Amino acid sequence: MSVTKNDVEHIAKLAKLEIKEDEINEFTSQLNQVLEYVDKLNELDTENVEPLSHPVEGENVFRDDILKNSISTDDALKNSASKTDEYFKVPKVIKSN
Repeated sequence: MSVTKNDVEHIAKLAKLEIKEDEINEFTSQLNQVLEYVDKLNELDTENVEPLSHPVEGENVFRDDILKNSISTDDALKNSASKTDEYFKVPKVIKSN
């Protein structure tokens, strides 16, 4: 299958692109080169090749969850300018209608 100038003009029209005559010739040539490469790839024997879900095989590396002591609520709130017994108080950022 090859791409013609009419195909490129049609694609440009569908994409609402304005392209010049010399660009039409260039795009026709480039698209035909891509299709030739795809044809070359289609010649490969992929009978026993499993499809990939990702081009690079990787493995997640998980760490163990280790419980550690955390800062107490009192220590976290002690330098706050505005607070309640358990929370930081901040200005309202959502306006209601």
